[in-house]
Amino acid sequence: MKTKYFFVLYFLVFLFFLLFFISNISFAGDPKLINTLNNAFEKIENYIIKLSTPAAAVAVGSGVLMKKFSFGDEEKIRISKKLIRGSLFSYGFILCIDLILSLIKTLLS
Repeated sequence: MKTKYFFVLYFLVFLFFLLFFISNISFAGDPKLINTLNNAFEKIENYIIKLSTPAAAVAVGSGVLMKKFSFGDEEKIRISKKLIRGSLFSYGFILCIDLILSLIKTLLS
């Protein structure tokens, strides 16, 4: 009689561990919070890309206009070159980060 209860108890504990630890793998689903955070980060990433393109264009345009209307002033030419170079490097950095994040996403899925 004791062995029968022992095996039933053993089976229930085994079933509990099976369902508790392997349910994440067997159902292949992420928790709702993780999906919400992933969607939020994707939206933020899209907003940054959408905002950085016009911002870089405005920065480069103002740098070009500043250089054009400097009238030979070396300080304004130097500032405009820094502005153009900095905005292009920043925009390139944002695009590289987007590329790296999409690469990581494809490797994980």
